[in-house]
Amino acid sequence: MRRGFAVLVLAAVAVSLALAAPWPRFRGPNGSGICEDKDIPIRFGPNENLLWKTALPGSGNGSPVVWEDRVFVQTAAADGSDRRLICLSTQTGKVLWEQRAKGGPAHTHRKNTLASGTPAVDGKRVCVVFWDGTGLTVHAYDLDGRDLWKHPLGTFVSQHGAGHSPILHDDRVIVVNDQDGAASVIVLDARNGEVLWQADRPAFRACYSTPVVLEKPGEDPELIVASTAGLTGYNLKTGSENWRWTWTFARSPLRTVGSPVLGQGMVFATSGDGGGDRHAVALRLGGKGDVTSSALAWESRKLFAYVPTVLVVGEHLYFVNDNGIAACFVAATGENRWTQRIGGNVSASPILVQGHIYAATEEGDVVIFAADPNGYREIARNALGEGIIATPAAADNRLYIRGQRHLYCFGKPSP
Repeated sequence: MRRGFAVLVLAAVAVSLALAAPWPRFRGPNGSGICEDKDIPIRFGPNENLLWKTALPGSGNGSPVVWEDRVFVQTAAADGSDRRLICLSTQTGKVLWEQRAKGGPAHTHRKNTLASGTPAVDGKRVCVVFWDGTGLTVHAYDLDGRDLWKHPLGTFVSQHGAGHSPILHDDRVIVVNDQDGAASVIVLDARNGEVLWQADRPAFRACYSTPVVLEKPGEDPELIVASTAGLTGYNLKTGSENWRWTWTFARSPLRTVGSPVLGQGMVFATSGDGGGDRHAVALRLGGKGDVTSSALAWESRKLFAYVPTVLVVGEHLYFVNDNGIAACFVAATGENRWTQRIGGNVSASPILVQGHIYAATEEGDVVIFAADPNGYREIARNALGEGIIATPAAADNRLYIRGQRHLYCFGKPSP
């Protein structure tokens, strides 16, 4: 009888894990930053709703990704001698395996590290881009840590260091290799690492945004890439260009660090620089060829975030900018509904869970406020106890936050 009960429990756990929505890439499903779970806590900290925390070796600002019972994160040795992909149990935080690649020290921006990219996972494999301090290489492993293949991308040059986050879609690995003086989008066969297609792009200074995929009924999926050059829609299967929009800046060209986001029949993109210049655009989708003169729905050169990515929630855009100012805009028109200073400095992108926006600050606070166009309404403010640069992940009613030293898992304890 007891054995039969145990079998039923294990079967129930297996079904639960199979049904749990994964967080497979930077900012979750298609980069939306939206989690559909209903029971992630709004109050948490070192002494509240903490399921586990695990010390991570070395340093890294890459975000965690989650698939069923495994969470993956990239890090680099403190002396820069290696790069690591670490797999942990979602249930216990125990390290299940790690893979290492040789590396060396290199110069980075003060908010960057030698391991700032986010892996991507699709249930068959997990892919990561390692920067050894000189060049970039895409590595693929199975979910048990066995080496599948690797594909060198060549030398990487940037004044701020690397931070590449691949995505996986239909057995394809997509990497935007944008750097100082060279730029391209590369699509590899996820089964063997062979190049399926590559498209060169106009190069300026290194950009760090991660692309999104637009699914269109009856048509091939479209890969949308944003950089200083502008936005381009590519046929994901063939690499042919569907449309392009060229960015024009008031002064010097700006970087894209925050990623493009889809919603309301548009794609939203942001750019900026360390001097404070900002430029956000909303482009109408559906055009062909050069849409520079026809696709722009609205633009803004104030307030928007540079590093954090925006959220599209229904008919509205929400964001928290680098200086800790939250805002809500009408997606269709760019009308500003409200702004509110929440405090701190912000590099992590906010995520949405059950109508609540979770915004992490570099000082270690996680501010939760309502996705409400009628005004700012704070729900909770939680102190992690260490700084946060990486964007949180949420899956299976658990919240994963990478601090400067630890990976934390928060959730409501089982009854």
